[in-house]
Amino acid sequence: MKIRAIAFNTFKEAIRDRILYLLLFFAAACIIFSRLLALLTVGDRVKIIMDVGLASLSLFGAMMAILMGTGLVYKEIDKKTIYTLLSKPIHRYQFLLGKYFGLILTLFIMLFFMSFIFLTLVFLHTFRIEWELLIAIFYIFVEVCLLTAVAMLFSCFSTPILSSIFSLSFYLIGHLSWGLENSINKMKPGIVKTLTQILYAFIPDLENFNFKTEVVHHLPIPSEIFLFSVLYGIFYSLFLLFLAILVFRKRDFI
Repeated sequence: MKIRAIAFNTFKEAIRDRILYLLLFFAAACIIFSRLLALLTVGDRVKIIMDVGLASLSLFGAMMAILMGTGLVYKEIDKKTIYTLLSKPIHRYQFLLGKYFGLILTLFIMLFFMSFIFLTLVFLHTFRIEWELLIAIFYIFVEVCLLTAVAMLFSCFSTPILSSIFSLSFYLIGHLSWGLENSINKMKPGIVKTLTQILYAFIPDLENFNFKTEVVHHLPIPSEIFLFSVLYGIFYSLFLLFLAILVFRKRDFI
């Protein structure tokens, strides 16, 4: 009940944030702009619209998670409301989880509106519902949930600006980690390769949630990958939330 109350209060606060609607506006503009881009490009217009649309959902969903998530805890500390909250019979982990689920609910609604605009645009070109696009959108949401946990972790011990930089670096590294894997395959056995493999094991692989190419070009996807990606996102998010709770418990607000 306490987590739910904090979650709904967080949702009410987040839904009034102007930056959320600014990002939603730019996301809608990029999705609609894909129609013009398709007209100016040689190739399958529908595939271009799908590709640009899904990329817009992924990019602006990540930006919303990072920019909103990095200020979740800091705003409470800056406004001194954290003292009032923690003086009540509320555990710190309940406070963090409530904040997390409240923001997840907000991002779900924002992603829903962006997806509605995107799917409507695709429907106007194909006159049929492309159900496969829902697969890519679902995994974009899983990635957004993970990025929200990342942003919350950094917000527990840093300022919003630094937290945004750290979270954005996490996002970029996560999508470029495949390059490190290719380097490992080309390395000769030795201590350097072993250390690189250890590093690669801890670096997030956000490409596990990237099904844009397969969906747009109707490529086959092994069914076991779907389950692995979901479990990867859930357990990585839980791990990050666990770290955030440990850090937040150590903070002294007196």
